[in-house]
Amino acid sequence: MKIIILGSGVIGTTSAYFLTRAGHDVTVIERQSGAGLETSFANAGEISPGLAAPWAAPGIPLRALQWLFMRDSPLVVRPTLDLAMWRWMAQMLANCNLQRYEINKARMVRLAEYSRDCLVALRKDTGIAYDERSKGTLQLFRNQRQVDDAAHDIAVLERYGVPHALLDVAGCEQVEPALALVRGRILGGLRLPGDETGDCFKFTQALAVLAAKKGVKFRNGVEIRSLTADGARISGVVTSEGELKADAFVMAMGSYSPLLLRPLGVTIPVYPVKGYSITMPLADPAGAPESTVMDETFKVGITRLGERIRVGGTAELAGYDMRLREERRAPLVRAVTDLFPHGGDLTKAIFWCGLRPMTPDGTPVIGATPYANLFLNTGHGTLGWTMSCGSARVLADIVSGREPDISLEGLSMARY
Repeated sequence: MKIIILGSGVIGTTSAYFLTRAGHDVTVIERQSGAGLETSFANAGEISPGLAAPWAAPGIPLRALQWLFMRDSPLVVRPTLDLAMWRWMAQMLANCNLQRYEINKARMVRLAEYSRDCLVALRKDTGIAYDERSKGTLQLFRNQRQVDDAAHDIAVLERYGVPHALLDVAGCEQVEPALALVRGRILGGLRLPGDETGDCFKFTQALAVLAAKKGVKFRNGVEIRSLTADGARISGVVTSEGELKADAFVMAMGSYSPLLLRPLGVTIPVYPVKGYSITMPLADPAGAPESTVMDETFKVGITRLGERIRVGGTAELAGYDMRLREERRAPLVRAVTDLFPHGGDLTKAIFWCGLRPMTPDGTPVIGATPYANLFLNTGHGTLGWTMSCGSARVLADIVSGREPDISLEGLSMARY
């Protein structure tokens, strides 16, 4: 089958690889000059199935109000007249209860664990390299409330057999020795030994090369303008180079997916939440993280990527505003200097932002639409890198008419 994929971030590129491996004729359309140049470019670097959890959780509405008055708040809301923003926020608030949290987290963990296994198999099959490290993730707690709140997450991890360990300060320092240099700043942590780290951009670029060798055609620098429909099927995609035809189409444009779907009468609650990162060269390996440390207080991930440190986090609701706001650098700098003050060279830090495609319940939207030949792979939020290979494998199975290896319950747009 001839398939056109819209977008070549990590989701679009992994979709291309798994679809061509399934025997399809695949073309990828991308407005940038290459793969992985937008949201996939400088994310936090975490492959964290163990930390897969929705932002909508019990207590979040009150905590969000507190954050708004906090110095270096992890959350910034810049109100706009976009009704989609307000609908998305209302839907997210409706998911902020224990019942919905456990349902949504279970769905996310199921997909994320499968995705990590698919990535490990892909790495074994291809030898792909991307500054990968398989040393787990450590979620750090600074107060007792955070330790107590972890009980809900631990219950889901136990249900799905995800390896984990609740650590005291000494245990955290054993896993991340540099934390001993700042003793007194943490109370404990949750260790996820099955998690990994890696440079999403390097991975996406390398996988695009492998996919091209298998026959995938990447048409870069091509603007996608609209989709055209003929009855219950999509007939083509209108681009800056004319209308392109195919047997099937995959929407993998992240935050921009709803804008292309809306004229077709297809509505999905995916909305952009801007995230920021800084990337700096390693200064002192003994003072740097071994893998990924997630600071639960500031909602910031600090990751070792080869000879670099990546610090990613913050959430800014501002629509499609891509301005790099200098004041959002401060929470990232504060978190890394508090925990790893000697690890990286901040004078050479590169500041970046990208739009995360978030759903209000945290779970991505994968699979069928009301149009028989239009498929979705979008809405992964902060976990696009974590869920990329599993989402692509599931999508390839759906498009190919095969039964996926995991349950599809709650993964499609039908849940809305």
